Amino acid sequence: MNEVERLFGYVGAADPSDAAMVAVAPDVYQLPFWTPSFCELVVRAAEAVGFEPDPDDPVPGHEVSLAAISPALFGAVERDIGMRVWPQLQDEWPLIEYRGLRDAFVIRYRQGEQESLRLHQDIAQVSATVRLNDDYEGADLAFPRQGYTNRDQPVGSMLAWPSLVTHPHEATELVSGTKYALTIWCELPDDIESY
Repeated sequence: MNEVERLFGYVGAADPSDAAMVAVAPDVYQLPFWTPSFCELVVRAAEAVGFEPDPDDPVPGHEVSLAAISPALFGAVERDIGMRVWPQLQDEWPLIEYRGLRDAFVIRYRQGEQESLRLHQDIAQVSATVRLNDDYEGADLAFPRQGYTNRDQPVGSMLAWPSLVTHPHEATELVSGTKYALTIWCELPDDIESY
């Protein structure tokens, strides 16, 4: 099986470990998600498509949507989160409702390009990130209110947290290397006023 078939078929993506979801900070959870080899495959595919900042984005980054890489890949990730991740998150946050993904994109931090990301909040029900590589220094995902950074997050693992008000976050200054991460925004419920 070639790399394209692996990527578009989502073959070998899921981390087979039976590690449990763990709290790493207040309402920030880490859980196994992808294998390191699948992370490498996603990085290569993202580089092949290319990274561009959206000039209309209030928090612009050098990113590429999984849907631009492959609609099949985006759909597989959307289903995987609904089946494998969301039930674990609902154990902690019983009122969340899975409505699919608003977006899932690979973001790149590189010297002379994007080296950090300002403090912000996401417009999503739940946000998540998957660490795609670790051969860089700096550009840590930092949650100032929770006193946490993802500096020690293993490659392929996912961090998930509630979006909007309680978990503003930023990427600290990149020191060396190139960082890749998958950012995931889970769609808001249909009836947001019920919150």
